[in-house]
Amino acid sequence: ALSHFPDLEDVDITFEFKEKISGSVMQAQPKVFSLFVDGKDKRKYRIKITRLLDFGDIIIPIEKVPNDALVGWIGHELGHIMDYLDRSSTNMMRFGFKYIVSKQKVVEAELAADSYAIECGLGHQVLATKEYILNHEGFDDEYKEKIRTLYMTPEAIVNLQEEMNEEESIFD
Repeated sequence: ALSHFPDLEDVDITFEFKEKISGSVMQAQPKVFSLFVDGKDKRKYRIKITRLLDFGDIIIPIEKVPNDALVGWIGHELGHIMDYLDRSSTNMMRFGFKYIVSKQKVVEAELAADSYAIECGLGHQVLATKEYILNHEGFDDEYKEKIRTLYMTPEAIVNLQEEMNEEESIFD
């Protein structure tokens, strides 16, 4: 996934496996203390990844998620980091607060992350992630509804890919 994001080549990103992440499978965040360093280019980020998907009667190690879905999931998180790159530290803190208190800000942030991933060539993989979640019996209805309401729909992903392909053909 990271190879699709050349703008992140020199960005300090740590991937951390966690036992459980409340309400999520993955999360991208700036490392808090790096918000206080001089310069956005010195900021550090982390992507937390749940080690095991616990569906109650079945537990699936994250590496058993189909490759395209896993790459799309990580690509979505890298999309968040792309969104954070040009934000000032003050803006990042304001953004974090709004993300916590405003459903509309969550939707905006999640759509932006998907858009960055799709623009970087991971549309097929982002679509695979959404389909994996929405069609997997193990994810509960509440989580699936969260994915349906806060994130780009499979149809919107396909439409954005088609728009990008049309734009590319205009410039060819």
